[in-house]
This record gives sequence, structure tokens and C-alpha cells, in this order.
Amino acid sequence: MLIDKALKEKLEVLQPQLIQGIQELIRIPSVIAEPSEQYPFGEAIDRVLRKTLEICEGLGFRTYYDPEGYYGYAEIGQGKELVGVLGHLDVVPAGSLDDWENNPFEPVIKDGKLYGRGTQDDKGPTLAAVYAAKALMDLEVPFHKRLRFIFGTDEESLWRDMKKYMEKEEKPSMGFTPDSTFPLIYAEKGLLQLLLESKNETDLVLEGGNSFNAVPDNIVYTGEKQEALKDKLLELGYEFEETVSGVKVLGKSMHAQAAEKGVNAINRLAIALKEIGITSKTIEFIANEIKEDPFATRIFGSCEDEDSGKLKFNVGKINLGEKETLSIDIRIPVTVTKEEIVSKLSAVAGKYGLAYKEYDWLKPIYIPKNHFLIQTLMEVYQEVTRDTLSQPISSGGATYARAIDNCVAFGAILPGREKTEHQPNEYIVLEDLYIALEVYAKAIYRLTR
Repeated sequence: MLIDKALKEKLEVLQPQLIQGIQELIRIPSVIAEPSEQYPFGEAIDRVLRKTLEICEGLGFRTYYDPEGYYGYAEIGQGKELVGVLGHLDVVPAGSLDDWENNPFEPVIKDGKLYGRGTQDDKGPTLAAVYAAKALMDLEVPFHKRLRFIFGTDEESLWRDMKKYMEKEEKPSMGFTPDSTFPLIYAEKGLLQLLLESKNETDLVLEGGNSFNAVPDNIVYTGEKQEALKDKLLELGYEFEETVSGVKVLGKSMHAQAAEKGVNAINRLAIALKEIGITSKTIEFIANEIKEDPFATRIFGSCEDEDSGKLKFNVGKINLGEKETLSIDIRIPVTVTKEEIVSKLSAVAGKYGLAYKEYDWLKPIYIPKNHFLIQTLMEVYQEVTRDTLSQPISSGGATYARAIDNCVAFGAILPGREKTEHQPNEYIVLEDLYIALEVYAKAIYRLTR
């Protein structure tokens, strides 16, 4: 029987070590880079994977490093059944350093918050789950099932890490990923990432945006008619800055799953450029069909369902060189098929001479609320937080919960707290992190009985 007082005391003792460990991981800028023979996703990602396994080995876990460098894991316990906790160690780019109050890869504690890229997504929560298990280990709580922490390295891109893991390793029978919000996510929308492409038949050169899954917060225009562009931006009420190189249109960064909370700088520039007579196939497509609508209702109509809400549409990147390319992220409600979305989008894009090309697809997940895993994790969450009002929620996010059966996203952000992943000045509230630490300890205890 798990004794609450002893567990709380042990977790308090481990808190400083947890923070130190997170800081060590944050200092490694594990953004995906060009592959090499030795490092499939770049040297920094390999370094953060090895550091994480080093921490786990020091805590008493059995560890394994994939010889190809795609993943690693740490394990404890005995038994035939395997319970998984899946976290990722790669992070999205920091973006403009001018938007950060501190170096994104030099963690800072201020006003009860730990700042740095990866504090929320996903280094902080992942290591919290590890230390939650360490508390149980220190209390000599027996694990009647094997508990495996699976560390991924390509979550923010193409999930090649999880594909490789599933090809080579044992699959957990159930588990969770600490990569979203509490109380838990029982449904995740389908995630479609795609390119719309065509030959560039204009003289327009343009590039902006950092990733498919982030609303672009700025784009610089260096072409002709800049004075006319500035006048039009003022008329439209769009924020911009004059720079040495050109006109920087400003937006607001946000994760693509909540695109409606951001301001898409690429879309705004496209609208303004068309208004002053500077256009191309992609500019016309955005200005006519998307405008500033994060739901793309002109293309898809009112596309939503009761379990997972509205379709979300994000133009994440634009590149006009020899080719015109739009990089687009779509979060599709769980009851809507990918084929329906592709058919409608391809038909509209085709009118502008743009060809559809799939980049990545992650199917939706849906686990009934009466499932054992949902009920167990909800009970633990409510026991620790005393929050009996929050209910299981659906999400437009794409987490490793999709990688195995019987898996859900479980924390670590508490209801009502700001989600800062993929944004400048990413942080996690330390008090909330310690609550998550206790939740994860009790969840691991229950799932390994």
C-alpha cells in the first residue's frame, strides 16, 4: 500500500535534483539538424538523448541506447507486461532571439517559473515522470510490471524515431505521454501536414515561417513597392516594422493546434500584397481562400464534431524561389476522414495551379471515457489535485499517445494555465511541476500493480 506522507516527503527531497536535471537538458539545443552517418537528427539531439540516459542510469534504471541513434529507453521492474511512458527530447526552433527575455537554451528561474525551450514541451514533464518513478524506487515499492520510459528524438518533425522503435522493440500494453494538459486527453485529431507546390512563374522571392506546426509570428518582405505595402498594412490594421532589409509583417506565434489564438504573419502579408497588385499562385490562394480564417471554412465549410471540435488550418511556411511552396498543417476532427479533406483541398488548390503533396499523416485516436486507463488516470488526478470538475478533453495536438494502443496524453499543464510550448519565453510553473510529479508517481504506482 502506497503511503502518501512518505511519498510526499520523498518527492520533496527529489525536487532540486529534478530541476537540475531539466536545466541540464534545456542547455542542449536539441533542434533537428541535417542528418549525418552518425546522427540521424543532428549532434545536439543525440547529445540530449545520451544525457537523459546518463541521468536515468544514475537514478538506478536499466538503460538502452539505440545503436542507430533514433531513441533510447530506461526501464525498471519485473514481469511479463510492459507499461510505457513516452516523452520526447527534441524541441522546436527558438525563433527570433529578440522575442526572448533570456537565452532560450540557458534556463532561468524567475517568479516561481522555470524558463527555457523545452520546459513545457517536453523535457520538463518527461523528466518529472522519471523522477516520479525514482521516488517509488527509493521507497522500495515493488513494480509488478516493467515500466519503460521511451525517449523520442523526432516528435516535432516526422516521428521517424517512433517508427524505428516500433520496428525493433517491444510495444507497451498501455501507457501515457506527459506532453499535453491535465486531466487527460482521450481524443486527438488527425494530423495532416502537406505541401502545395507549383513552378514560380513570377519574379517574386519570399521566404518565411519556421515549421508546419507553428503559427508564423513574422515575415520580412524585401521586394518592390514597399511604401505601398506599408500604406496597405496601416489601412488593414496589420502590425509591421521597418527593417534594414525590408518590411517585417508581425503576427503572434502559437501552436498549430490552437491556430485561432495566433496571428498568422504569412497570411497577413499575402492579403496585403494582393491588395497592392503583387501576386503569385500561393499569394492568390492564401488571399482568396484562407484570408485570416484558421478554420479554412471557405474550403471545408463548418468542419467539426462533438468529440474533438473544429478543423484547424495553419500556413506554417512559405517559400518562393524557383518553386512556390506552402507548408500547411491541418488538424482534422476524429470523425472526419483524411480523404474528404484532401479531396476538397486538392480541388481548390488546383484552381490556382497548386499541386497537393502529402508530407506526414498521423491518424486520430479515440479512447472511450469508460476505459480502464482513462478511469485510473482520472482517479489519480482527482485524488492529488482535488479537481473534480475538469473532465477528459479532446485535443488538436499530436502526441506520442498515437504511437501505441491504450495510450493517452496526461499532463503536465494544469487546467487554466498558459500553454507556452512553441512560443517565445516558454516556461513551466514550478508549483505545477511538483503537483504533476505527485500525479505521475501515483499513476505509475497504479498502472504497475
